[in-house]
Formats: sequence, C-alpha cells, structure tokens
Amino acid sequence: MGTDSKPTINDVARVANVSKKTVSRVINKSPLLSDKTREKVEAVIKEIGFVPNMQARALALRRNFIIAAIHDNPNAQFLVNVQQGILEGIADTEFGLMVQPVDRNSPTIEADIRAFLERQRPYGVVLLPPISERDSLAELCREFDCRYVRMGSVQLDDAEHVVSSNDREAVRDAVTYLIDKGHTRIALIEGPEGFTSPRERRAGFEEAMERAGLELDESLIRPGSYTFESGVTAAEDLMAKGMNATAIFACNDEMAIGAMIACRRHGLRIPEDVSIVGFDDTPLSSHIWPSLTTVHWPIKQMALSAARKIIDPPGSPSQQDWLLPSTLIERGSVVPPT
Repeated sequence: MGTDSKPTINDVARVANVSKKTVSRVINKSPLLSDKTREKVEAVIKEIGFVPNMQARALALRRNFIIAAIHDNPNAQFLVNVQQGILEGIADTEFGLMVQPVDRNSPTIEADIRAFLERQRPYGVVLLPPISERDSLAELCREFDCRYVRMGSVQLDDAEHVVSSNDREAVRDAVTYLIDKGHTRIALIEGPEGFTSPRERRAGFEEAMERAGLELDESLIRPGSYTFESGVTAAEDLMAKGMNATAIFACNDEMAIGAMIACRRHGLRIPEDVSIVGFDDTPLSSHIWPSLTTVHWPIKQMALSAARKIIDPPGSPSQQDWLLPSTLIERGSVVPPT
C-alpha cells in the first residue's frame, strides 16, 4: 500500500489475514461470521482508514443505502418524531433517510409501493401506522427481499419485524389515574374508526371503567380523527347536549387541546371544572396552560429501534426488543372534581 494511495479492501484482507470475501461480509453486516473475526476485521478497517466504496456496495447488493419511512399520517409532529428517531438510529452509518407518503384510501396503494420499491431499491422500509397494519405491505417487502419493520400499537409481526407500544395498558392506567382522583363521569374522544390504535385506546378506557365498577356511558363518547378540529367539535357536541362529565380523556393530544379550547369558550375552567388528559406527549402539551396531563408515546424511540432492526446484523440483540411502553406524564390539567 503506497503512502499516497487510499487503502483498499485487498489491503484490509492482507493485514487482517482473511479473505476478501470475509472483509466484504463484515462490510455488508453478514451474520455468517464469528464475533471474533468481525471485530478483528473492523479493527483493521479503522486502523488503516479504509472507506468502503458505497456505489460498489450498492451495486453488489442491488439496493441503495436508504431507509424509507412509508406513511399516510397527517400529524406533522408524529412525522417529525419518526424522522428524528430514524436519523438518530442511523447516525454515523452510511445510511440515509427517505420519507415516502402514500394514500391509504387509494385503490392503487400496493401498486404504488411496489413501483417505489422497484425504482428506489431501499435497503429497508419502516411502515408507519396505520398502513403498517396491512399484512400485504409486509409481504410486498419480503417479495423484494427488503428488510422492513412495522410500527404499531400491538405486535403486528414477529419480533424482528415490529416495534410496538402498549396503548391499551397505557390508556387504562391514565383513566385509572382519573378515577383515583375521584372522577366517575369521564368523557371519551375517540380516534378514527378502522385502525388498531383507536380500538386499543378505547379498550383501555373500557377496562379501566370496568375494573372500577363504573358503567360505560355511551352518551359521553364522541368520535374524533386525531385532529385539533375534531377535538373542538367533539367537546362542543358534548356540551351542547348537557355534558355532566368532570373529566375528558382524548385519544391524542391534538384532540385534547381542541377540547380545552372548546371548554374555555363555554366558560369552563381547566382543571377546576373539567380535567383533561391526552395521549402522545407532543411538545405543545407541556407549553400550553395549564400544561396537559398526557400519555408519553415513545414514538421517537420506536423509530430509532426500527432503524436499528433494519441496519443491524440478523441475530443482534436489537432484533429481539419490540415493546417500548408508554407512560403517564402528570401535569396541571387534572385535579379532583369539586
């Protein structure tokens, strides 16, 4: 190796006393190596300053070093958190991030994603809720031999291909917290129909009420769509029909904040007249007044875990961890009823 030339894969093989194929396997994170061999080769790569040719690697693998986050989610903060998590997960690696929106209501969604995989050839895909619930999209990734991870509110796949929160248990704990404060008339603003997270969150609400021996009052339940406007509309409708609840649980923070605005418009004080709890723990939840009691949904950590599952070698510890629990954050929007 000349003093002015860049080290090559052949130099790494010679210094490490292994074959060129072994070095290639280390670079491409193949599981077909012992930890001892992998560590030896990685040490030589670092010692001599070898930098793999990314274009050559991409050609050899017939795919690009891209992690694609595929979504149909209108919540901007959710997407920001996902991007931050994935970028943290791939920091100091050769991987980049691509965000690809799709329309879950389109009859061509599968054809659209197929075309995307054929065109971009990503190394891996993170399927975000709610489209992550479609088994057909996971099958499509398998067809293209593309690593994938599905994010959701329940375990949608085997541990290697899923990162999940525990929405049902988290909501049950949050509503139990309200009940322990003395609230027995609790309104619920739900998420959109047809998806797992709203079902899981309603189930957690119902379990908390049942365990406390409280009757579920359907007149205190309103639909929502995970938007601020739907939270306003739901709370307005509750009050128009003589809401006698002392607390509201909303299935995400945007709807909870919308409900707070609607209550104030009707002269109700928060939390003195109505306590309110949300779900997500968005930045705004701690900036409003009073600050919102909410469930911290570890979406950034889930996205980071998804990225590591994709880029780490098969069999790594990251492949087995799939559950990241949500936790209640107590703030100023809840007090005992007067």
